[in-house]
Amino acid sequence: MGRSILAIPLHVRNANDGNVDAPSATSAWSAFDFGIVFSMWAVMMIAMMLPSAFPTVMAFATICRKRGQNLFRLSPLFVLGYLSIWLLFSIVLALLQWQMHGLLWLSPMMDNNNRILAIAILVMAGAYQFSPTKNACLSYCQSPVGFLMNRWRDGAMGAYRMGIQHGVVCLGCCWAEMLVMFSVGLMNITGMLVLTLIITPEKLSPFNAAISARIGGLLFFAWAGGVMLSD
Repeated sequence: MGRSILAIPLHVRNANDGNVDAPSATSAWSAFDFGIVFSMWAVMMIAMMLPSAFPTVMAFATICRKRGQNLFRLSPLFVLGYLSIWLLFSIVLALLQWQMHGLLWLSPMMDNNNRILAIAILVMAGAYQFSPTKNACLSYCQSPVGFLMNRWRDGAMGAYRMGIQHGVVCLGCCWAEMLVMFSVGLMNITGMLVLTLIITPEKLSPFNAAISARIGGLLFFAWAGGVMLSD
């Protein structure tokens, strides 16, 4: 456990410290293994990203009601479209985990074995918070009514397509933050909670997107510094 509180959510072990449970670079994943890892990522994505989408889902339901449409039928389709993007991203994350496992960057307990990589991921996530793409995507997430009205389509397929569109924007906003789980340890509940507490408030923040994103970026830089100074 590191001396800095910022390093508490990180579990990094040196790949050369003689850890007997270090995975072999030649160890193969079966289809069942991949399915388990994908399921883990899918549950994690839903748990972390659904709360941050709540304002947009509520805005969608309100617009449905005002337009005389069945919000109880269409709202679940909107949510399904939104989650479809994160489920697809879960496949990408599972493939990335497979590669990291083969390179000995992750232990069998899914902790990070490479301190430099852990710090680099946190710095990358912090740097992305200052990018124009992050700013644009977060602006949409902070203004759900405007986002929906500019893309509104009636009917079931319209609801599903709008959910997909919101999912794409949300992915553009948060993909780098999701990679931080590779830094803190994939089974690290504390790390997941810290990430959720960064992602959700920035979308609900009274500040504009640029300020909210930069606050998150500074937090990631501080986190990286804490890891760098930890044992």
